[in-house]
Amino acid sequence: MQKTVSCVLALLSFSIGIAQDENPPNVILVLTDDQGIGDLACHGNPWIKTPNIDSFYEDAVRMTDFHVSPLCTPTRSAIMTGRYPINNGAWATYKGRDALSEDNLTMAEIFKQNGYRTGIFGKWHLGDNYPVRPTDCGFDVAVNHKSGGVGELSDYWGNNYFDDVYYVNNQPKQFEGYCTDIWVREAMKFIQETKDEPFFVYLPTNAPHGPLYVDYKYAEPYKHLVGDKIFSAEFYGMIANIDENFGKLEQFLKKKNLADNTILIFMTDNGTGNGMSRDEKLGFNKGFRGKKGGKTEGGHRVPFFISWNNGKLKGGRDIDEVTSHVDLIPTLAGLCSLTIPQGTKLDGVDFSPLLLQKKKKLADRTVFVHHRQDWRPPMDIDQTCVIRGRWRLVNGTELYDIENDRMQKHNLADTHPEIVKLLLEQNSKFTELAKSNSEYKEFPVSIVGNNMQEEIKLTIQHAIGEDAGFWKCDQIAAGLKSRNNKHALEIERKGRYLISCRRWPKECSGPVLGIPKRNPKGLFDYQTIAPEKVRIEIANQVLEKSISPEDEAVKFFVSLDKGKTLLTNNFIEEKDEYGVYYTYISYLGN
Repeated sequence: MQKTVSCVLALLSFSIGIAQDENPPNVILVLTDDQGIGDLACHGNPWIKTPNIDSFYEDAVRMTDFHVSPLCTPTRSAIMTGRYPINNGAWATYKGRDALSEDNLTMAEIFKQNGYRTGIFGKWHLGDNYPVRPTDCGFDVAVNHKSGGVGELSDYWGNNYFDDVYYVNNQPKQFEGYCTDIWVREAMKFIQETKDEPFFVYLPTNAPHGPLYVDYKYAEPYKHLVGDKIFSAEFYGMIANIDENFGKLEQFLKKKNLADNTILIFMTDNGTGNGMSRDEKLGFNKGFRGKKGGKTEGGHRVPFFISWNNGKLKGGRDIDEVTSHVDLIPTLAGLCSLTIPQGTKLDGVDFSPLLLQKKKKLADRTVFVHHRQDWRPPMDIDQTCVIRGRWRLVNGTELYDIENDRMQKHNLADTHPEIVKLLLEQNSKFTELAKSNSEYKEFPVSIVGNNMQEEIKLTIQHAIGEDAGFWKCDQIAAGLKSRNNKHALEIERKGRYLISCRRWPKECSGPVLGIPKRNPKGLFDYQTIAPEKVRIEIANQVLEKSISPEDEAVKFFVSLDKGKTLLTNNFIEEKDEYGVYYTYISYLGN
């Protein structure tokens, strides 16, 4: 994502924060996936063992009222852009709304423009194609899996957390070892190579997101608690492995004499995913109600610990002001004296004065929790949480005093109508402004015909449509069907294009009407499907071809003009139509 403003930053920028240090602090942001506020021993969980994170907690500054979005993509989009998901366009985990819009300036780009070397190691989940891959969005080095999780159908086929193929600056590479071990190992390698310049490391682990795979030695200590105290031993084991790796990272920084001038952050992306049973009768949630996906407190209130010895961010203290994911860009800019381009749209506030003990309170503010698991925009007030101080307005009709009612059992809307009115008015103004943004109205696009990516890969996981959709390789292997079949594209160059529609991804190729030639790791029970034809619609062209038994791809050669368009692609089976699983598009020339 190379913005046109980058060449004139010196003329169009302003600086916020403390005086520039001769040795700017390094920054490491560790973000775990689906680990809730109660999934840490330092937060009172009586069963889990997290000694390294607990030790870090003891000496860190803790934001005790920190909020994110209730799901993966919207939290990550808000962190990376400093804008709420409803403003940056990435508010769902699939259906064409799990990618950034190209005009968003990212945290990585800001660090890079300020002289930092930047790297990401782990989960991106903000777009698999140009122009919103990590390397397009400001990262010098990217070692990551694709889509929302290791082993999902958009990721490299056959990945299962162990000895997988991940992408190194967009090129597939075979690795040995467990996923979390690899992310931390590669991050330390990057730091070791970055000798003469400050670095920004974004370390978003995919663990402990499902599927719950981990070496038995980590899960075994928790097996006896399953069904009585906890929901999953593997989930706890994955966190134990994260904790072990966090300790290795800290020791590495100390050994390399980098610990004192490194800002180290530990946080999570949403409420617990597997730390509690569905009815919340098993597990520990620090006294809050709700989990991943929910608008009550347990869905979006998460741990946030930060330390920086040289900046005096240490000693173990709590700050109870309401803060959120959109605050990270302005706050890190304040701590690191970063220059941000003038006119950059940011929704957050700089809470570095609280961290540096220059202020005790922030100005009164309202924080908004909007997301929606659909291509349609988040609703104005239904399925939302509006946060102001101690108050939580959930779904527009339920008002809770979180300080006196952590479980949100007592709806105070009738007794405090003035608070409800204020929060409804603020939310209404907020959503009306959001509707004026292009990101709200237009789909994020994959750009075809650009030299940065010669061939783009589209999958049914990201397809727009009315079905619930699916995201697992075993669903593809079983031949499940979804009517989601549309993809938003931008044609960058007028010319001829090849559109190849496939049942199986290229790395596990097989006939459309058959099964793959090989079964990596023996993971799946393969079933056949029986479409007779493939039909595509693009740029006012409708094309249809029959499928032969030996066809691994049904190929269409089309002439396209520059501009934005939708691609619709379907398998046609008797009277049934359903979305094509994998589609590859490449530019052939003018």
